Amino acid sequence: MQILNLEPIYKRRVTNRLPCEASVTTPQSTDPDWWRQAVVYQIYPRSFADANGDGVGDLPGIISRVPYLVALGIDAVWLSPFYPSALADGGYDVDDYRNVDPRLGTLEDFDELIAALHAENIKLIVDIVPNHTSDRHEWFVEALEAAKGHPARDRYIFRDGEGNQPPSDWDSVFGGSAWAQTDDGQWYLHMFAAEQPDLNWQHPEVRADFLDTLKFWSDRGVDGFRVDVAHALVKDLSEPFPAKATLPRQSESNGQHPLWDQDGVHEIYKDWRKLLNTYDPPRSAVAEAFVPAARRARYASADGLGQAFNFDLLQADFEYEKFRQVIEENLALAAENGSSSTWVFSNHDVVRHATRYGLPKNPKGGWQDGKDWLLSNGTEPTVDVALGLRRARAATLLMLALPGSAYLYQGEELGLQEVGELPAANLQDPAYFRSKGAEKGRDGCRVPLPWTVGGLSFGFGTGGSHLLQPKWFGAYSVEAQQDDVESTLSLYRKALAVRRGLRTGSSLTWIDNTDDVLHFVRSGGWQSVTNFGAAPVELPDAAVVLSSGPLEGDKLPSATTAWLI
Repeated sequence: MQILNLEPIYKRRVTNRLPCEASVTTPQSTDPDWWRQAVVYQIYPRSFADANGDGVGDLPGIISRVPYLVALGIDAVWLSPFYPSALADGGYDVDDYRNVDPRLGTLEDFDELIAALHAENIKLIVDIVPNHTSDRHEWFVEALEAAKGHPARDRYIFRDGEGNQPPSDWDSVFGGSAWAQTDDGQWYLHMFAAEQPDLNWQHPEVRADFLDTLKFWSDRGVDGFRVDVAHALVKDLSEPFPAKATLPRQSESNGQHPLWDQDGVHEIYKDWRKLLNTYDPPRSAVAEAFVPAARRARYASADGLGQAFNFDLLQADFEYEKFRQVIEENLALAAENGSSSTWVFSNHDVVRHATRYGLPKNPKGGWQDGKDWLLSNGTEPTVDVALGLRRARAATLLMLALPGSAYLYQGEELGLQEVGELPAANLQDPAYFRSKGAEKGRDGCRVPLPWTVGGLSFGFGTGGSHLLQPKWFGAYSVEAQQDDVESTLSLYRKALAVRRGLRTGSSLTWIDNTDDVLHFVRSGGWQSVTNFGAAPVELPDAAVVLSSGPLEGDKLPSATTAWLI
């Protein structure tokens, strides 16, 4: 077995890219299919880098770290909401869809950021939140000031209740009633926090305004949009409202749930696609749609958004059968509708996968989501940190070998663990408050990144950080890893550089050896082999390009992935 020297291909991509200084301009790609096999890096802006030292990340902070993103080797950045917001839900409560939160910067800063990314041939995808506004949005302020029955309320979903009871017993996703009462006695629907009133997408003004928003950001050079809660816009509000006990499970509703995945939503996205296709290249879009796999294809259709998130791997434990089934099903679905699949293990809403993979199986059944561990403040059960990281590295290398686009969440390239020990006084997630502590929420994956081994906020900024960073963060910092060739950061950089050279067509061929080994070949002879078993296994007679951990001679150890050609 031969082990190839990666240095030439690796250095071509990353040499002299670490200092935060201006870099050489490269032409911006006009490939209309750039998104099909892109590596997209999600930035949660309030927790990435803080340029002014106020404890909150900002756009100038991101600009200062563009060379880091170049060195990492990504194709695109997905920027979570940066709009003006009271932060009732981490920025997903939007006051103004065509502006920048002044705590994060200005529109001029946004223009500078997109220019800096485009100069390095890195695309920019921005979050758009169409299901609801914030309660500070000018439309909702007008609606509350208007009398009952005024047309200003028609942009939202206002209804009368029964006495002092809400119009239905429906629950909010964050807990508690999905209805909030106004001073004049009417109720408005909010499927998330009360500060996030749902829009009425039957209203032509709502539809027209969001087309204006898409055009506003597309005209500024944005390359694509991530559509938040894409399956919720259209609702069947025929009365009488059904009781929640009679509602179908969302995962099995197949368009029959009054609040989720209604067929009418696709007419909205057809209009969006017509607008997005007027640009050259067409603007991309990806749906966050928690729907059955067979229903997901409509969101990813060519006359719709074009792509939809596949969270199936994220919701699978590190097991051969689950990974194999998820990959086969989603590649087949993507082939049916001419889209490409998406793969993701971590994001701003879930426990980081390096931690999940270090926890024992969920005794309640289902996948190990880490929520019970969070409720114990990260103490029970004990996380096997080494095992979790080894599995996370192996899973990521496997994912990067798959056809389709890969979504990475900030900090996973550092092998960052979830912060489970956040004190209650520092929590910000409405899921914690509305559930009255029954869920701890998502703050543990949103803690600001560590850039340096020490300092007040580990290099995040010159001040503190809006979520408390633990003492152990320094060991995971960029500074601690950037010169270590065995570090997780080095693995990601090498993997993305090699992937760029090996990336090929959208198909794969399975090689079935044993139920513990996930082995496939991409066109051109690129092989990926992952050992899910407990014992080392023989590797094929081919040259090893990269492995997620050390090999044992000619054998692949447990929880390890190798690429070969």
